[in-house]
Amino acid sequence: MQDSLVKHSHNWVIFTWVSFGVAAVMMALGIYNLEASFSAKGFYTMSAIMLVHTSVTLTKTLRDKDESEKLHNRLEDAKTEKLLLDINGTDQS
Repeated sequence: MQDSLVKHSHNWVIFTWVSFGVAAVMMALGIYNLEASFSAKGFYTMSAIMLVHTSVTLTKTLRDKDESEKLHNRLEDAKTEKLLLDINGTDQS
């Protein structure tokens, strides 16, 4: 299973973390400088945090689903191959 894993370069990982950091700082500054009541700023802050949380959760869920389907498909392929080998082996006798 290790062969199917994608290895990201160190620079790509740094880029994604920096991009996330910049986006988070920009969102925080935007909410801080918003001309609205404290409760409205709190609502937007909670919404932003929840959006980040659900994005991470959705991404993980989709990745896990894809990985489990790959494993399931490989198990099914192995069972089918074994069945075909058993059938072919008994036909030749």
